[in-house]
Amino acid sequence: MTGVRHLYVHLPFCAHRCGYCDFVTAVGRRDQHGAYVDALLRELAQERHVLAEEVETVFLGGGTPTFTALPELVRLLEALPAAAEVTVEANPETVTPDLAAALHAAGVTRVSLGAQSFQPQLLKVLERGAQPDDVRGAFAHLRAAGFDNLSLDLIYGIPGQTVADLEADLAGALALEPEHLSCYELEAKPGTRFTHAWGDELARQAEAMEDYFERVVATLTGAGYRWYETANFCRGDRRALHNLGYWLGRDYLGIGMGAVSTIAGERRRNTPKLARYLAGDYERELETIDDDVRARERLMLGLRLDDPLSLTGLEHALDPAGLARVEQLGLAERGDGTLTLTKRGRFLGGGVTTELLAS
Repeated sequence: MTGVRHLYVHLPFCAHRCGYCDFVTAVGRRDQHGAYVDALLRELAQERHVLAEEVETVFLGGGTPTFTALPELVRLLEALPAAAEVTVEANPETVTPDLAAALHAAGVTRVSLGAQSFQPQLLKVLERGAQPDDVRGAFAHLRAAGFDNLSLDLIYGIPGQTVADLEADLAGALALEPEHLSCYELEAKPGTRFTHAWGDELARQAEAMEDYFERVVATLTGAGYRWYETANFCRGDRRALHNLGYWLGRDYLGIGMGAVSTIAGERRRNTPKLARYLAGDYERELETIDDDVRARERLMLGLRLDDPLSLTGLEHALDPAGLARVEQLGLAERGDGTLTLTKRGRFLGGGVTTELLAS
């Protein structure tokens, strides 16, 4: 037994595939939701030995987990191991009073709601089904069901977005008083229909990203949220514990089509093909994570956090000259065997990390 304490469960079904999305998804397929849950539970039984007796976090991502037929979703949740944090991602238009109550009764402790924006014209650009009132309604349903740990996702850099739109989105999110906020730059993969449709505007938005990022941080920290990870903010210590496990380099088991696991120095990727997965094809693409890769990943992910990163075992991945440069520029600070990016360094993010990594 390896004692893995974090479990990711992939539910790929969506009502519609948004143009910018590059996740492993399947549109509709309502007649296959039950068979998919059966396949998930078979894989979980096969892999249960790698999990610790007590699991710390379970995360149901997608796709749109709450698009999965509710009886099948509840059946899955009741079969999963208990954990201190059980998160389910949800799109606002799928959240009804019945769904909210069913999630709470099934042991879900945290819901991450994909709002993305409160501006109807921007939601249309993103091809989102929910309207602003759906976001507010979903939040109310979840609160009424007893949830006291809710997260909202926002996206910025959307084609057509203005500074006023961003400020209105942040105000709309803060008015709901979520325990957690995730604010992401829009990433549209080259070659997608989204980039074909919005290429020129995406290029214009890219020039504004630094300003948007700084506005997001200033607004949310000014409202009392902790900027604990590059794109994530929380009240008190309501950090996303499952994602924190990723950023801290902990092992996790991923089940479902396209799911990724990191276990005992090996990264595994499940088949992204629904038919194969339903047929019980759990053969995985394997990648060895050697000490160099592990150290580089720990640096890249760990420096996204506001907590100091312990450099024990990571020294060989650092470029001494690069470290001296970023320290001199006031972008990073060394403590007793630790390294932390300064506020300015965190705004520059990946550029600073690239400078730090040994070639």
